Amino acid sequence: MAEFESPDDLLKAVRNAREAGYHKMDAFTPLPIEGLAEALEFHRIELPPIVLVGGMIGGVLGYALQYYISVIAYPVNVGGRPLNSWPAFIPVTFEVTILFAAFSAVLGMLALNGLPQPYHPVFNVPEFALATRDRFFLCIEATDPQFDTVETRGFIESLHPRHISEVPH
Repeated sequence: MAEFESPDDLLKAVRNAREAGYHKMDAFTPLPIEGLAEALEFHRIELPPIVLVGGMIGGVLGYALQYYISVIAYPVNVGGRPLNSWPAFIPVTFEVTILFAAFSAVLGMLALNGLPQPYHPVFNVPEFALATRDRFFLCIEATDPQFDTVETRGFIESLHPRHISEVPH
């Protein structure tokens, strides 16, 4: 893991690492850096299909619950209306659809981001405490096919970082 002083240094290092053939790496910064996600080549996993499915499930369950209550469990004939009066079911069905879509959006986002993650090996590096303040870190993972301890350290040294740390497992 290499520590850099500025966002520009980190962005340049990520681009150089990508050109050198490293693919499994991550960057840690105290603020968003424009172009960093593209340089890391993060692939977007689409959240909208998850929200759509959650909303559809909510709509079906909301309607089914009202149908069960009004037609099967407690049928009450009010003013000669049919027991399955779908226009009366629209507001509740809409609200349950929105509720399930919102829950699926939150839970899907947490799952796709791998959160919560109470432990990560980089937490063992003392300098990493500055990642939330004013330092910028690039971590090349040992699972990268290009990774070799000696060669990767030499490559990181060529990027002129402020500090280099080996991340214990």
